[in-house]
Amino acid sequence: MNIFRQSVQEEKYIIATYFLKSKTTLREAAWSLAIGQSVGNPNVRNQWETDELFENHSCIVLADEEILSQKSSGHVKIAFPVANTDFKTDGISHILCQLMGGQMDIDIVEKCHLLDLILPQSVEDKYFLGPKYGIDGIRKFTKSFDKPIFGGIVKPKIGVNSDTLLKMVQEMVDGGINFIKEDEIMSNPACCPMEERVPKIMEYLKNKNVIYSVCINSDPSSVLTKARKVAELGGNSIHVNFWSGMGVYKSLRELDLPLFIHFQKSGDKILTNKNHDYHISWNVICNLAGLMGVDFIHAGMWGGYMSDDEEDLKCTLSTLTNRGVMPALSCGMHAGLIQAINKRFGFDYMANVGGAIHGHPNGSLAGTKAIRQSIDQEHGEEYQQAITKWPVVN
Repeated sequence: MNIFRQSVQEEKYIIATYFLKSKTTLREAAWSLAIGQSVGNPNVRNQWETDELFENHSCIVLADEEILSQKSSGHVKIAFPVANTDFKTDGISHILCQLMGGQMDIDIVEKCHLLDLILPQSVEDKYFLGPKYGIDGIRKFTKSFDKPIFGGIVKPKIGVNSDTLLKMVQEMVDGGINFIKEDEIMSNPACCPMEERVPKIMEYLKNKNVIYSVCINSDPSSVLTKARKVAELGGNSIHVNFWSGMGVYKSLRELDLPLFIHFQKSGDKILTNKNHDYHISWNVICNLAGLMGVDFIHAGMWGGYMSDDEEDLKCTLSTLTNRGVMPALSCGMHAGLIQAINKRFGFDYMANVGGAIHGHPNGSLAGTKAIRQSIDQEHGEEYQQAITKWPVVN
C-alpha cells in the first residue's frame, strides 16, 4: 500500500498542487489528505480495504516520502483517480468535494491551499465543452476588434421598473455599448420581473450588435429553468453569480442554448482569499470556468476601488484567454483608466463599467459616450467632463 510515488499514468489521474502546513510533518498531512479524500479514514484501516481497492481508488502523493517527513509545510502534488468520478453526472461539484473537502476537518492540517489543477486531456475532451462563443464569438457578434469590448452595468442594481430599465438600456446603446449586464442583485424581483423586462429589451435590441446579460441567480433547479425561459423570450445572454453553484455553469453550457454565459464572481473571496488558511486559487476557479464553458468572467480589476496585484491579474488573464474566455475587468472602471490598463494588460478584455457611466455629470448617455471615446481614443466633450471627475491614470 505505497501511496508515495514519483509519477503516475497521467491519463488516469487529476493532478492537484497544494500548499500544506501541518502540526506534525508534511508527510503526515499529505497522507491524511490523500487517504481521507479517497478510500477512507486516514488513521484506521479495515477489513474491506484490499490491495486492489487501494491501487484503483487511492490518491497518490507525488513526492519522496522521506523528504516530506523532514518538513512541516510546503508544496505537494496529489493525484486523484479519474475512476472515482462519473464526470458526466458528478461534474465539478463532486470534483471540488474531493479536492477541498474532508482535509479541512483533520486537526493536523493547519493550512490547505489548492494552487493548481490539471485534468487528463481525454477527460477535458470527453466531458467539458468549453465556451460556446468565447472571445472570438463575442468579437464577431459585437463587431468589435482590436480594442477592449465595452461593457456596461445596470445601476441602480435593483428597484427600477421595466420601462425605466428600457430607457437606461437605450441610452447605453446610443452611447456605443457592446454589452450590458444586469447586476447580481437583480434576478427576478416583483418590480421588474424577468418575463416582463426581457421581451421589452430584446425587442429594442433586435438587429443591434449588443449582448444583454440577464441575471438568473437562483437555486440549481430554477437556474436551468430560467435559462431556458430567457432563450424563449429572445434573450442572448445570461449572468450567473457563483453562489448559484460552481457546477451550474457546466449544466448551463450542456443545455447548448443560444446564450452567452457570464460568470459573475462577487463573493468569491470566501473561496479564494490568499489570507485564508484554506482557499482555492482564483486561477483554478478561472480554469474550471473555462472548461465548463463560460464566455465571460469577471476576472478582477486594476486601478479601481478593487485593484488586484498586477502580476496576479496578468496570470489570471492568461489562464482565461488560453481557454478562450473573455475576461471582464470591473469594480471602479472609468474613462481615465482604459489606456493605462491597455498598456499593462493588452486589449483582450471587457471594460465593464457601472458607476462611471451612470454617475457622469451629464447622465448615463454622456457617461457611456465618455467610455466609448476613451476606448476609441477619440476624445470628445463627454470624455473631458468624465476625467475631471475620474482623472487619467498613467
